[in-house]
Amino acid sequence: MPMSFSLAQLILISFVYLLILFGVAWITERGYIPRRLVRHPLVYTLSLGVYASAWAFYGTVGLAYQYGYGFLAIYLGVSGAFLLAPVLLYPILRITRAYQLSSLADLFAFRFRSTWAGALTTLFMVIGVLPMLALQIEAVTNSVRLLTRTNDTNSTALAFCALITLFAILFGARHIATRERHEGLVMAIAFESLVKLITMGAVGLFALYGVFGGPDGLEVWLLQNQEALSTLHTPLAEGPWRTLLLVFFAAAIVMPHMYHMTFTENLNPRALLTASWGLPLFLLPMSLAVPPILWAGLHLGAATNPEYFTLGLGMVVNSPALALAAFIGGISAASGLIIVMTLALSGMVLNHLVLPLYQPPAEGNIYRWLKWTRRGLIATIILLGYFFYLLLGSEQELSNLGIVSFVATLQFLPGALSVLYWPAANRRGFIAGLVAGMLVWGVTMLVPLIGNLQSIYLPIFDSLYVLDEASWHLAALASLAANVLVFTLVSLFSEASDEEKGAAEACAVDNVRRPQRRELIASSPQEFAGQLAKPLGAKAAQKEVEQALRDLHLPFDERRPYALRRLRDRIEANLSGLMGPSVAQDMVETFLPYKAGGESYVTEDIHFIESRLEDYHSRLTGLAAELDALRRYHRQTLQDLPMGVCSLAKDQEILMWNRAIEDFTGVDAQRVVGSRLSALPEPWKGLLEGFIEAPDQHLHKQRLAIDGQTRWLNLHKAAIEEPLAPGNSGLVILVEDLTETQLLEDKLIHSERLASIGRLAAGVAHEIGNPITGIACLAQNLREEREGDGELTEISGQILEQTKRVSRIVQSLMSFAHAGGKQVEVEPVCLADVAQEAISLLSLNRRSVEVQFFNLCDPEHWVEGDAQRLAQVLINLLSNARDASPPAGAIRVRTEASENTVDLIVEDEGSGIPKSIIERLFEPFFTTKDPGKGTGLGLALVYSIVEEHYGQITIDSPADPERECGTRIRVTLPRHPGPTAEQ
Repeated sequence: MPMSFSLAQLILISFVYLLILFGVAWITERGYIPRRLVRHPLVYTLSLGVYASAWAFYGTVGLAYQYGYGFLAIYLGVSGAFLLAPVLLYPILRITRAYQLSSLADLFAFRFRSTWAGALTTLFMVIGVLPMLALQIEAVTNSVRLLTRTNDTNSTALAFCALITLFAILFGARHIATRERHEGLVMAIAFESLVKLITMGAVGLFALYGVFGGPDGLEVWLLQNQEALSTLHTPLAEGPWRTLLLVFFAAAIVMPHMYHMTFTENLNPRALLTASWGLPLFLLPMSLAVPPILWAGLHLGAATNPEYFTLGLGMVVNSPALALAAFIGGISAASGLIIVMTLALSGMVLNHLVLPLYQPPAEGNIYRWLKWTRRGLIATIILLGYFFYLLLGSEQELSNLGIVSFVATLQFLPGALSVLYWPAANRRGFIAGLVAGMLVWGVTMLVPLIGNLQSIYLPIFDSLYVLDEASWHLAALASLAANVLVFTLVSLFSEASDEEKGAAEACAVDNVRRPQRRELIASSPQEFAGQLAKPLGAKAAQKEVEQALRDLHLPFDERRPYALRRLRDRIEANLSGLMGPSVAQDMVETFLPYKAGGESYVTEDIHFIESRLEDYHSRLTGLAAELDALRRYHRQTLQDLPMGVCSLAKDQEILMWNRAIEDFTGVDAQRVVGSRLSALPEPWKGLLEGFIEAPDQHLHKQRLAIDGQTRWLNLHKAAIEEPLAPGNSGLVILVEDLTETQLLEDKLIHSERLASIGRLAAGVAHEIGNPITGIACLAQNLREEREGDGELTEISGQILEQTKRVSRIVQSLMSFAHAGGKQVEVEPVCLADVAQEAISLLSLNRRSVEVQFFNLCDPEHWVEGDAQRLAQVLINLLSNARDASPPAGAIRVRTEASENTVDLIVEDEGSGIPKSIIERLFEPFFTTKDPGKGTGLGLALVYSIVEEHYGQITIDSPADPERECGTRIRVTLPRHPGPTAEQ
């Protein structure tokens, strides 16, 4: 009894399969499948199997029947395109990802800067793929007709179209507001490709082993049927074979469903390299299954057309399972292509036909409007495919439908190649060539298809029979030749606009786009959002600006001109992915314009070029790589230079801010590169602006106060011509930090001053000593001789007192003069004993302020030095502390020890020392005491003695920050282990 299925069964099976397909997409988007698996190159490669549509599943057997081994062109053509991925597919992927170009129409509109280029590409593409959509519908309806043995194909076609419309909308038009790639769609199409591969392989294996009993049985049958082999070999010597290769080569790039899966839905750019060999490997078993299926169908005398032998084998051997597997494979192939094709076409129609004519009002929800419009377009495109199917009738050969559609899309190949490799191409040439090619195609292929005319004779070409098996390729070549000829001639004899030239540079394979460095009217992301609210609405505008900021990792308070230019470009790219490049470009140019030429300084964006070259350097080869290595070497030299380098453009935009200037200014390069000089924080802004305005080329020892510290800088500047803007002079500023050098220089000057004063003091003391001694003797004699005269006795006493004062001053001068000349006798010194001796000596002076001395020194803390000189240090420090202390104040002496040093600390509760004079305290003759009460030599002597002991002395004032009083003097000396350790 002949096998038969009911229509309801097949509809249910189709619905369940599509539901499973949608379930795969749904669980993927929900995150139930590991992201690592979703982004695996194997999944991406399998998703490209959408290329194997119902025509590849069914029609290739018919193609093999007509053209013999010429059917391999369907696999070899696409394999050739993917094997050329590094020079053909990868550059297109780079452009589409950089500028969010989601379709071939977007690519042409962007490259040729023409709304018409995008609109005509969309219109002709929709017309060109209608036969392909009709082919899928016909393949499914004929499969149902064969399995159910009913002739109501129109109802079946309508039911399939309604079902596939629902799932196409669910797959591609649920989240229009997000431009993330559809991971669920990629996984679902990969699953669909796996189903096709398994079912096609199963039918092929059944044909080989189930029908022929294995390779040996097939060989016996072929020996007995030599005509079967000869029909496979003969067509290879004729014209259609080569044309088929070209046609399918182009299809891999320009067919909407292939462009969409290859570029738009690419989740990982590196996966394309895997697909370059993975896709040919995937198609290989499918192509190997075709000859056995064809020979099995001929051997068994299958009643179906050879195009349906894949399905007919199960029917002729009365195997429901095999027939059902083939039906599922056919449904899978047809549904996968229609879903992806309509998703791609709906985006093209929306961006290039609908939005240029009508844009939604800003008051509404633009994302919702776009989503529902796209859903309507998906349904409309599928409905057009259904009407075209009705127009043609259900008796068309799948091979005719497929070839007509593929030749139509072949007309877009010259434009695609010119995007990458012909910068001189322009919009006029592209449009003229496309129109010419499509006209020839329409007359020679589409009209005969619609009119069902199999052998129209055209006198112009004498013997051209359109759609004839032996001569259709002439129509294909004629249309392509007309396209290329007109495209070339018009482009050569017409001038491209500046916008086209810029876009051509951006698209060229070996070129890095060089955007202009111009000033925008909007000066912040908030102003961007305010301007974009006019066409998009406030909510959508805010969302777009925030998305662009996240993409670029920029803060919302960004104001750098360079960053704002990048933000503008990113917003345009994002809007391009949402609404198409033409609408996005018009919107951004209208609402986020640059300042007019007279108000703005225009040149190439050097910083952008530098950053792009950093991304590209691994891809450069030969001389370009050597030049880039030289550029990187010189740039690294400037970055690592121990002198600060700030490079400015003519408009004072900062182009370079190296590491040295980062270190001593504390300003990160990421914050200032690309911003104006006026954006620098003080005091650097004032310093550099003042230097730029000054006529001098050099500024030496510029003093700068930063955070309470003084720094000294040398500044140099030089005007240099910008490399990409001849005639525009920029500026390079070198900043040299001299702080450490200046401090060392001051220290040397201080030491020299001490030495010179010491020599002067020794000479003065020597010359004054003898006269003072004589005056003292005379005064003493006078007092003794006139002992009874009270007034004379008092005067002589005053003379003696003043001579003693002069003697003390001379003694101080002598001590200071000889401080650096005597060799220090190093011995272990207990600081606690030295402190106690100094306190005892100072306590004898009853005329001074009464204070309390506390000796808190640890007896275990010993140092190496001269006990007498260290006592002199402490006497001077304690004396000064007493003079600065209030009555009954406390003065503490303590020690702190580390492994190699001991700190001797003197701390009082006085009024403290002003910061302005701390640096001068150790200068000779500098004193804060009233005239006649101090010589100013005490601390200078202390400093000299501490240096002799290889120590250091520091002053902290105020010692108590809360009460803002007190002074703490810390003397650091080399530590001695003490007498116990010596024993």
